[in-house]
Amino acid sequence: MTQPFTQTEFRNALGSFATGVTIITALGKDGQKVGMTANSFNSVSLTPPLILWSISKSANCFDDFIAAETFAVHILAADQQDLSNLFATTGEDRFANIQCTEGLSGTPILPHYSACFECKTAQQYEGGDHIIITGEVLKFTDNQLDPLLFYRGSYNSL
Repeated sequence: MTQPFTQTEFRNALGSFATGVTIITALGKDGQKVGMTANSFNSVSLTPPLILWSISKSANCFDDFIAAETFAVHILAADQQDLSNLFATTGEDRFANIQCTEGLSGTPILPHYSACFECKTAQQYEGGDHIIITGEVLKFTDNQLDPLLFYRGSYNSL
């Protein structure tokens, strides 16, 4: 069945929903740090504490995140647009100039964020050209900073 709209039109309409910006981190299959910018983050359940995010099947770190047993979701603060851009690019060592600490099972934890959720991978679901990953939150830190927002293709803040 053919859609009555283009992928660009659909994406632009989705952009009318303002979202927070996150960086998801994990340890890759070979023990290396992996991370990516994502705005597909959402809460799922309070009991048990569950969150979700989705990753494109074409992402260069797809296999690493699918295999990861733990991951961290960092909700970026309003002053972290440059960091978001860094983790949205490919071909660079995103962690080269960042002093991370180790979270659950060695998951890299960024030094600055509004909030961070350390999770154990719970389930993975097919979602078209993405895989939806749910995580059980085992630990979190809330620094209560204003978040970085994304709206209609641009960064914004409160």
